[in-house]
Amino acid sequence: MKGIVFTQFLEMVEEKFDYDMVNTIIQKSELPNNGAYTSVGKYNISELRTLVYNLHKETDIPLSDLFKDFGAYFFTFLARNYSHFLERADTLFDFFNSIHNHIHVEVKKLYPDAELPAFETLSINDQEMVMKYTSEKKLGDFAKGLLAKSAEYFNENVTITSKSLNESGTQIQFNINKVQ
Repeated sequence: MKGIVFTQFLEMVEEKFDYDMVNTIIQKSELPNNGAYTSVGKYNISELRTLVYNLHKETDIPLSDLFKDFGAYFFTFLARNYSHFLERADTLFDFFNSIHNHIHVEVKKLYPDAELPAFETLSINDQEMVMKYTSEKKLGDFAKGLLAKSAEYFNENVTITSKSLNESGTQIQFNINKVQ
């Protein structure tokens, strides 16, 4: 997993809690690199899971909520630093529909070794979109937070529900419905 995910997670922890919390979770995580991440480095997903788990232990915030919050935080980072990807879409559904076939293609040009999830549009109309998320990293709650924050960005009121399509959690179906 690209280091930018790790650096953004630690920035979120510092912003939402404080620097002492960052130090605490790094120390408790007993990481191979002692929490020294670079945005362009590549790291094991298990390290992120360990950091999130230790934040959960320190705060009693459910793991799923922490991953959703981080997904929302990460979207804000993407919107601030890669706004050109968002400017091409007129609506939330246009944006969602462009993730896999356009945005991820561009990301791969910048970071050829990036391991990206797949977002496949299963059905779409004016009021509802059904997407399938596939990732060996099993970050469905992170994806849900990212999707929810993108709805805010496009100023669209939606409900997002999800269901696992397999026992391992590598495939999630998201139903995004516009609320009138």
